[in-house]
Amino acid sequence: MRELIEDFLQHVRHERGQSANTQRTYQALLERFVVWASARGLRRWQEVELAHLLGFLEHERERSIARQPEGSTRRLSSESVYLEIAALRAFYRFCETERLLPVNVAETLSLPRRWKRLPKALTAEEMARLLEPLPGEDPSDLCDQAVLELAYASGLRLSELRALRLEQLHLDAGFVVVIGKGNKERVVPVGRVAVAALERYLASGRPRLVSGRSPATVFLTRRGTAFAPVTLWLRIKRRVRRSGIDRNVTPHMLRHSFATHLLEHGADLRVIQEMLGHANLGTTEIYTHVAGERLREVHRRYHPRP
Repeated sequence: MRELIEDFLQHVRHERGQSANTQRTYQALLERFVVWASARGLRRWQEVELAHLLGFLEHERERSIARQPEGSTRRLSSESVYLEIAALRAFYRFCETERLLPVNVAETLSLPRRWKRLPKALTAEEMARLLEPLPGEDPSDLCDQAVLELAYASGLRLSELRALRLEQLHLDAGFVVVIGKGNKERVVPVGRVAVAALERYLASGRPRLVSGRSPATVFLTRRGTAFAPVTLWLRIKRRVRRSGIDRNVTPHMLRHSFATHLLEHGADLRVIQEMLGHANLGTTEIYTHVAGERLREVHRRYHPRP
């Protein structure tokens, strides 16, 4: 069963050009089904029927989440179940197209409706506190400052910040070239404050972090290596705590703050879509709901008949 999954992942990698994160997600979700199926005596994909897929999904809806306190009643979110169905459907579509399986048993699996959760953003005051530079010239602090300034100035994803290479910086011209989801390239402007933070880090911080094995990525750990996802996020969380912000800040909140604040100050939605690297405008439109509260307040305050 795993051989077909590997064929599918090769297709995802080389023909569809999906990101490494998407590939890993597909692999993990399909592997979970293989483990479940093997425990029930299923050894080949040809033996799997629609009833098995439905049984697996029911099992997933009911199972407890790993690493939860004893007695926890938390179950898998509808978003996670959605991803599992999407992974199975994509896998079976590939097998049907390549004629690797006689029938697409996942064809009638319906995707549950995805509720759009409003993105949470930091306020302008909270961002100002978070971006307050730390005194001194510690190279790691300079690195953190440059990461935060660039994240807020350009709305980059955590994965894009980690993978950003020196040759993608064009600070004299005020922009960076970003390789986003699906290996799609986009050009994103960088403000003067973020450019200054990056130049300070590149001049005084990064040279002291570089080792003989350092990659050409812009941001480096204390050991001179590229950041792992968790490591970079823990560094940002530490800065959040040091700034005194008493909120559960998530990796995407800096990106959400970038988009929300742009929209609140009058930026065109399609321009924001381009900078965020969204394939569809509908993905970007969710920020209009966040900015709507401010628009209502402006209307109430200034309209002659509020």
